Amino acid sequence: MDYATVKLVHQTAVVLSATGFLVRGGAALAGAAWVRRRPARTWPHVVDSVLLLSALTMAWMLRLNPLGAPWLLAKIIGLLVYIGLGVVALRPGRPWPVRAAAWAGALLVMGWIVSVALSKHPLGWLRVLV
Repeated sequence: MDYATVKLVHQTAVVLSATGFLVRGGAALAGAAWVRRRPARTWPHVVDSVLLLSALTMAWMLRLNPLGAPWLLAKIIGLLVYIGLGVVALRPGRPWPVRAAAWAGALLVMGWIVSVALSKHPLGWLRVLV
């Protein structure tokens, strides 16, 4: 596969993952039962696996090292924060305001990660504030 195809697969997975998290998180906060069913819990793992595999493939194709590309390291750190917030947002049992704040925070972090990817700058849209 050439780089352009891998990048398209990655971008498609980003859109699917972001849309899925937005919808699933909103539905979970609204108390929808479908978010607890197997397809709603399994499909995101499939999409996110494609997302991660395509990201690793692109980094390998471009010979990028996170220690040598600060924007890539920032994306990885942002991804870990996003995952942590997403777990809090989607896991039942925590108070609704905590879950809602985690969901909103995860969406903000996701937007920031995209801005880092587009700008190739470790601060992404946050550099406007600095």
